[in-house]
Amino acid sequence: MKEFNFSYPAGFILLGFSDQPQLEMVLLLVIATIYILTLLGNSMIILVSLLTPKLHTPMYFFLCNLSFLDLCFTTSIVPQMLWNLKGPEKTISYAGCVAQLYITLGLGSTECVLLTVMAYDRFNAICRPLHYGIIMHPKLLQLLAAVAWASGFVESTVQSSLVFQLQLCSHHRVDDFMCEEPALIKIACMDTTFLENELAIATVLYVVLPLGLILVSYGCIVRSVLRIKSTEGRRKAFGTCGSHLMVVVLFYGTIISVYIQPKSKYTQNHKKFLILFYTVVTPSLNPLIYTLRNKEVKWAIKQLTGQNKDSKSSL
Repeated sequence: MKEFNFSYPAGFILLGFSDQPQLEMVLLLVIATIYILTLLGNSMIILVSLLTPKLHTPMYFFLCNLSFLDLCFTTSIVPQMLWNLKGPEKTISYAGCVAQLYITLGLGSTECVLLTVMAYDRFNAICRPLHYGIIMHPKLLQLLAAVAWASGFVESTVQSSLVFQLQLCSHHRVDDFMCEEPALIKIACMDTTFLENELAIATVLYVVLPLGLILVSYGCIVRSVLRIKSTEGRRKAFGTCGSHLMVVVLFYGTIISVYIQPKSKYTQNHKKFLILFYTVVTPSLNPLIYTLRNKEVKWAIKQLTGQNKDSKSSL
C-alpha cells in the first residue's frame, strides 16, 4: 500500500535536472545571468516610466505594473532555483514551498488578467481615439490594475489552499525545479479528480478566457487599422500594438505548450525547459521588446542618461 503523510512535511525535494549534473552547472550560469538582466531591465522600465512626464500615460502605467510583476515573479523562483542548482542539496522547506506556490500562482494569474487589460487599453487607443482620454481616466486605470492583482491572488488563495490539503506520499520528491501545482498533485496519495477539475476550470477562467478577449480586441484593432487610408497611419497604429502582441505570444504560447504536452517520461524534460522559458526567460525579454521597438522609451532613456544633451552640445 502507498504511504500517507497526515502531518506537515519538513520540506520537499525538488528534483529538477538532478539526473544531469553537467547540465545543472550550465543552467546555473545561464539563469544567473538572465536573472541579473531581468532585474536591471525591468527596474529600468519602472524608473524611466516614473521619472519621464511624457510617459505618464495609461500604456506605461500598465507597463510599470507588468515590470514590477515580472520582478516579483522571477525573484520568487530564481534564488531558490540557483541554490538548488549549485549543489547536491535540492530541498525547499514546507513554508517556502507554500509561499512559492502562492506567489507564483498569484502573479501568473495576475499577468493573464493584466495582459488582457493592456489589450483593452490598446483597443481604446486605436478604435476610440477621440474618446481615449475620457475612457482611460486615472481612476479607471487604478481600478483595472487593482482588479488584475486582486483577482490573481484570490485565485491563488483558492488553489494553494486546496493543494496543501492533499494527503502527500511520504517521499515528498517533486519532479520539477519549483513548487508548481501539477507537480505537487502528482505526489498526492489520494484521489485528485476534484482538484484536477478545479484546475481545469481555473485554466479556462485565467488562460482561455483572457486570451479569447485579447484575440477579440486585436480583431477589432486590425479591422480599424485597415480602414486607415494612410500607409504611415497604419504603420504607426500597428507599431503601438506590436510590443504588447509579442509579449502576449511569448507568454501564452509557452503556457499553452506546457499544458498540452502528453503525460509521458519522454516529454518531462521538454516540459521543464518550457517552464524555465516562461518563468525565467520571458520576464527578461519584456524590457527588450518594449525598449527596442518603442521610440518613446528609447528617447526617455537617452534623456535620463544625458545622451541627448551630449549629442546637442556636439553640434
